[in-house]
This record gives sequence, C-alpha cells and structure tokens, in this order.
Amino acid sequence: MKPTQSPLLVTAGEPAGIGPELCVRLATLRDNADFAVVACPEQLGTLARELAPELSVVSVDLNPLDWPERGQRTLFVVPLDYPAAVVPGRPDPRNAAVMLDGLGGAIDACLDKRFRALVTAPLQKSTVNEAGIPFSGHTEFLAERSGGATPVMLLTAGKLRVALATTHLPLRDVADTISAAGLGAVLRILHAELIDKFAVAAPRIVVCGLNPHAGEGGHLGHEDASIIKPVVDELCAEGMNIVGPLPADTAFTPAAGHADAVLAMYHDQGLPVLKYAGFGNAVNVTLGLPIVRTSVDHGTALDIAGSGKADAGSLLAAFDLANRMTARAGSGP
Repeated sequence: MKPTQSPLLVTAGEPAGIGPELCVRLATLRDNADFAVVACPEQLGTLARELAPELSVVSVDLNPLDWPERGQRTLFVVPLDYPAAVVPGRPDPRNAAVMLDGLGGAIDACLDKRFRALVTAPLQKSTVNEAGIPFSGHTEFLAERSGGATPVMLLTAGKLRVALATTHLPLRDVADTISAAGLGAVLRILHAELIDKFAVAAPRIVVCGLNPHAGEGGHLGHEDASIIKPVVDELCAEGMNIVGPLPADTAFTPAAGHADAVLAMYHDQGLPVLKYAGFGNAVNVTLGLPIVRTSVDHGTALDIAGSGKADAGSLLAAFDLANRMTARAGSGP
C-alpha cells in the first residue's frame, strides 16, 4: 500500500564530501520513512555495502507515483551520473554542473508538489565556483530557482532559533546592504513563517543591532537608530511583538527575555551562538520559499570523507524537522 502523503526528497550534495555517507546512515535510521536521495546510485551502493550491508539501493525517478513498493531496508535513489570519478575528500569541478542540475531538478520537483519538502546535505561552494559557475550558496540558488523569492536563513537548535538579515556577504558589505525595505521584508517573512511553519501563535522576535552596543546612541554607527529602530517601531505599530535593536551580546542572554526567534544582522553575528548551543544537531531552514527546505548545520567535512566517521545527527534533525513542518499538509503527490 502506497503512502497517502507525498514523500520527502534529499540531495546528497558534494559527492566527495560526507553527504552521501550521511544519506546512507539516514536510510538506516529512518527505514520506514518515505523519501528518495538525489545522488550517484553506484556510490551509495558502495557505501551501503560498507556501512549497512542489509540496505538495498533502488534507482527511481522524480515521479513518486511511478515508484515501486518500498521494501524494508530499501533506499530509493534518483540517479546522478558524474563525469569524473568521485574520490572522497577531493572535490572535482568537473562534477559541479551535474550536482547543481540534480539540485535544480529536486527544487523543481518540490515546486511541482511531487515532494512535500527538500532536505539538503552540504555542498562545496568553492568547487562550484572553480567550475566557472557563479554560486554563493544553497539559499540564493533556491531563491533564484523558485522565481526570485526573498529567502530568509533560519537556524534552529532546540528552542533557539536564529534568523539572518543578510547571509553570505563579506563583512565590509553588510552595512551597505541593510535597508529599511529589506529588513522589513525579512521580519515580515520571519513572523509569518513562525506562525505557519512552527505553530507559534504570537511570535516574539528579538532584533540584534548592527554595531557594538547597538550604535551607542550614534557614537558607534548610525544604522541602528536610522534604519533598524524605525522598522521595528513600524512593525510593532502593526501589532507584531518585536524588540530591538539590542546589542548582540545582550540579545542572546536571559536579559532579553523569552524570544521565539532572534534576528541577527549578519552571518557570523548569530551563527556562532547557535552552533555553540547545538552543533551537530542544529538545522538550517530557508524561509520565504514556496517549498519547505531544511539542511544540515555543517559543511562537507572533506577531511573525514570516506572514513566512516561522519555523524548523521544534523541531517537526521533536518529530516525530522521537514517531516514535522509538513505533516499537517497531508497532501498526496
């Protein structure tokens, strides 16, 4: 009997990293779950023989209605055919285009409602760029492929949720990128998604300042008073419960009070706190998209790829969160 819900789709990411191994481990940890992995089936078959000999790897396509009945200890794989041999720990730019094509096809299949969520293992951004393909990360690629949506990067670790006003930018560009319109859009998306995807009835959001001491009354920068504070005041006037801007060294302390999410102004302002709180079990969620996408909180770990030492905790957490976020929909493929 086939399931009534559409399945989840997982991308294995950089083939020379730990992503393929994590996907095999996921299959053993969630044996009864309905999902497929976009990857090289030969590579996953080799890994399965080493890590889970009882696991059977079966190739399928991106049309779940055509899938065979799933047997126990079965991993469905949507095949990718890499042109260069995959060597663990040594990414090859010649494989980058195929990897991205697989990711793009996975996104399209989720947009078409054939799958109810996308879970992504890490990829190696530098290798994609070395292949001559401009690429700044999953988040931006997802937004472009989804028709120019405004993506908001949110990481979760237990009860701690940290969203980012800007993502993968050099630090010197952050201040020039923050605008009232952009910040307002991010906060509206964060507020709406906390209600819709996380079932938080009345979200309370704490907003970090950009500068030390949130600008120290203008002595340490003007952006907190001239850009961030007016946006917070405007949204509070609309009925949202938003506090800030607070100094970043205060926003994450008990002094800030309970928060359903903290909005950091840039990547390394918020994520060190999040990863300290839950590294290895944290989840990256992209808000603002027409699909649900979750991911791991770590990179490709090339130094341990192929060693059998990879910890699947974060991928498992991402998979389970995607399941919870979409469980209420209950729609078939």
